[in-house]
Amino acid sequence: MGKLYPELDERLRKFIHTQSVFFVATAPCLSADGDGGHINLSPKGYRDTFAVLGPRQVAYVDLTGSGAETIAHLRQNGKITIMFCSFGRESKILRLYGTGRVVLPGAREWDDLLARFPAAGFGSNEASRRAIIVVDLDRVADSCGYAVPVMELAEERDVLARYDQKKSAAELAAYRAEKNAVSIDGLPALTGLAAAELSCAAPTAAGPTAAGPTAAGPTATDLNAVDVSAGGPASHGTGTGPAAG
Repeated sequence: MGKLYPELDERLRKFIHTQSVFFVATAPCLSADGDGGHINLSPKGYRDTFAVLGPRQVAYVDLTGSGAETIAHLRQNGKITIMFCSFGRESKILRLYGTGRVVLPGAREWDDLLARFPAAGFGSNEASRRAIIVVDLDRVADSCGYAVPVMELAEERDVLARYDQKKSAAELAAYRAEKNAVSIDGLPALTGLAAAELSCAAPTAAGPTAAGPTAAGPTATDLNAVDVSAGGPASHGTGTGPAAG
């Protein structure tokens, strides 16, 4: 049954490494008492795009998506939960709770972090890499997963990699400017921040307040500062795929 762990031990790391998909959940706070907004839950695929950085720290490669909910929520409050769910014979669910931050291409940490992900699989596609999400864990817990079905992975979809490889850097930047500027609740995502601001040690509180979110769209200066078209080396661990954000 369910158990709490002080950190990610070897057994948990092995479990994470063998999973072909994981799920990321975040939520905004749009009022003084924390109400309002849409909770986001994103499935992530592609092998070797999740890395265990330490006993209580993990990271994953954030790839192109039609939205940027996770980035917007982390920028506002930093709270994130990652869930691994076994679809194999072992019955197990693992949840990682913590505080996340966004590291963009061009940030001082980018190259060092990217080196933790081996250059293999669709997730290593340079055009698709939008950011790296780093999470400091404050709770590690598993549960039984007795009702989760047993399924086999047929294959990974190459659709995202093919889609992004067809686009030039300018076209990808334009796509992200249109689709990833703000969250569905109007919180700033890939807009208004330089790479250095998104790679600081703690999440910023810039953007929404008790009075409501800011919904300003990106300017040319914003997009150049964020450098949304940039890429770098490759990936490690498990999966991140074309989800809502």
